[in-house]
Amino acid sequence: MRTNTHTSSTTTTNTARPQARSSADVRNLGILAHVDAGKTTVTERILFLTGATHKRGEVHDGTTVTDFDAQERDRGITIFAAAVSCSWDGHRINLIDTPGHVDFADEVERSLRVLDGAVAVFDAVAGVEPQSESVWRQADRYGVPRIAFVNKLDRAGADLDTAVASIRERLHTVPLVVQLPVGREDGFTGVVDLLGMRALIWHAGSDTYEVTPVPEALRDEAHRRRHALEETVAELHATAMEEYCTASALSTPTLAAALRDLTLSGEGVVVLCGSAYRNRGIEPLLEAVVSYLPSPMDVPPVRGTLGDTVQERAADPAAPFAGLAFKVNATATGRLTYVRVYAGTITKGETVMDAGTGRTERVGRILRVQADRHAELDRAVAGDIVAVVGLKTARAGTTLCSPAAPLVLEPPAVAASVVSVAVEARRSVDTGRLSSALARLVEEDPSLAVRVDRETGQTVLSGMGELHLEVAAEKIRRAHGIEVGVGRPQVSYRETVVRGVSGLVYRHVKQDGGAGQFAHVVLDVDPLEAQPGTTDSFAADTFAFAATVTGGRVPQEYIRAVEAGCRDALAEGPLGGHPVTGLRVTLTDGATHSKDSSEMAFRTAGRFALRTALRAARMELLEPVVELTATLPEDAVGGVLGDLAARRGRVTDSAARSGTATVTATVPLSELFGYASRLRSRTQGRGTFTTRPLGYAAVPAGVSAGVLGR
Repeated sequence: MRTNTHTSSTTTTNTARPQARSSADVRNLGILAHVDAGKTTVTERILFLTGATHKRGEVHDGTTVTDFDAQERDRGITIFAAAVSCSWDGHRINLIDTPGHVDFADEVERSLRVLDGAVAVFDAVAGVEPQSESVWRQADRYGVPRIAFVNKLDRAGADLDTAVASIRERLHTVPLVVQLPVGREDGFTGVVDLLGMRALIWHAGSDTYEVTPVPEALRDEAHRRRHALEETVAELHATAMEEYCTASALSTPTLAAALRDLTLSGEGVVVLCGSAYRNRGIEPLLEAVVSYLPSPMDVPPVRGTLGDTVQERAADPAAPFAGLAFKVNATATGRLTYVRVYAGTITKGETVMDAGTGRTERVGRILRVQADRHAELDRAVAGDIVAVVGLKTARAGTTLCSPAAPLVLEPPAVAASVVSVAVEARRSVDTGRLSSALARLVEEDPSLAVRVDRETGQTVLSGMGELHLEVAAEKIRRAHGIEVGVGRPQVSYRETVVRGVSGLVYRHVKQDGGAGQFAHVVLDVDPLEAQPGTTDSFAADTFAFAATVTGGRVPQEYIRAVEAGCRDALAEGPLGGHPVTGLRVTLTDGATHSKDSSEMAFRTAGRFALRTALRAARMELLEPVVELTATLPEDAVGGVLGDLAARRGRVTDSAARSGTATVTATVPLSELFGYASRLRSRTQGRGTFTTRPLGYAAVPAGVSAGVLGR
């Protein structure tokens, strides 16, 4: 970490720092954490200390900058990812405050796709919580370097070492602790900076810290921890190892450089600590962001495709423009499209191309985003995160590029919806307006889906959880003034193959005058093992197709048609009309007719052949399951365990500490509707729980009939 040049009698000030001069002085980072770990409070303190705001916003007062939506302030949680910008020490920090609730994990996914670094916030009492682990894995998928901030050290039961141990054990990373707390719980007053070997003390009622020598009582402990940090870094970093072997210690510049290298490579995570609510530890956190997290110039060039070729573009303002739209706000007055500029420069009035569709659109305005406020810009360069006004068709995941140099970037993954409700307008005159409102919701949030049930004619809204759908329905009421009725939640089931069939023959022959249709296919259908990495996501739908036809008996274009027909058949399984997943189809033989065979005929044959095969195979119904972590008083454990057993829950872990118990269990999602009120009643209002998705599991035989009959 950068050493502070203040003397022991000087303090920091919260004046705005000089603006960034180039892309090397930009930091694009997200704040990640479990719900209630303090992400939004950390963001608010950063904005206050950098001079971006002149008053500290508080979550409990509904005065925060990033939680500006009425529902966020009412519920006291972050629902929508919000972007803000500020300056510190000559660097511009583009910061995205992400949701911590599992139902809004797709917002985190889209944000991580465009970020260069992140700050993971952990509760000093709870340590790594379920959603903390989930967002950490999301960041792993995108290779986002992180530093950790252990928050709430002023709480009763807070312990830095316990929190660090949970980071090591649950996240399987190497924590590099660079600070030591001064005081415990209510007596927490500051931190010892192990790099500068100095103490940073925040006095009561002051927003600034004073630099002092390390307190006598902590001096030996500070030297011990500094030595342990040097040993750990030397084991991981070759240059540091050379110096350590020579001098049996590391100089502060070498240690700081090694910490940055280990952060960028992901081999270790720098850990800081503090209390955001009391404004203690935020300045060192900002210094760590500038010192350890990458600029757009430090990350590898963005990779995209052009036809069958892969191209790279560096973060160079002079390169051809390439950017990725990662968020859309569709309002009654227009659309805001949030864009990460990866290469080149985009200017107001310029024409850009949607690389996926080939359409061109004109950029009306470019805005620097400050949550719900905006400042106009004439241009944005490589490394910037801005909002663009004027794009009519761009969606989250759309690549925007120069028409003269097209490039398609990989879009963020979209999670499959797992909970559905029927929605309808309470007044018939609002039916048309409801359709428009739902279309706008899906445009803003790709993890929502709308369909019309073919059997009942009902409009069905699907999302990531009860709260997700509840927020969506409330948004329709508030933003569009439409009273909607919402049905009972239903989970999204799947069907899979347990025992397949071999050599299924299907002939499609149709002759009704003129050219006919002829297709002959032979299929093998087998179960497909789950791919690694799909167990932590509901987006685990898997299907594989192969062809072993020899001698040209089925031409290649017809093989592709058979695959398309098989994919058509996956939409409805034989057990209850649910989507089919987890199977491999192999086309082993077939035959054609010189005149009557066509791609349409083979696609039809593939569809009906697979439907026939699925009816002959042994099928199994799958349901979404989640990992539930409940925190409750020890005297309520028995009743809660009994209730979980009645909900088909399987307890996987339990622990007790200071009169509080934590129970972890795997539970079917369908059994958790309304569980919050049941847990409160069994714990006299003292119990809380969180969930995270695990994937799909087989529905027990005795339950299947009840499920299908719902």
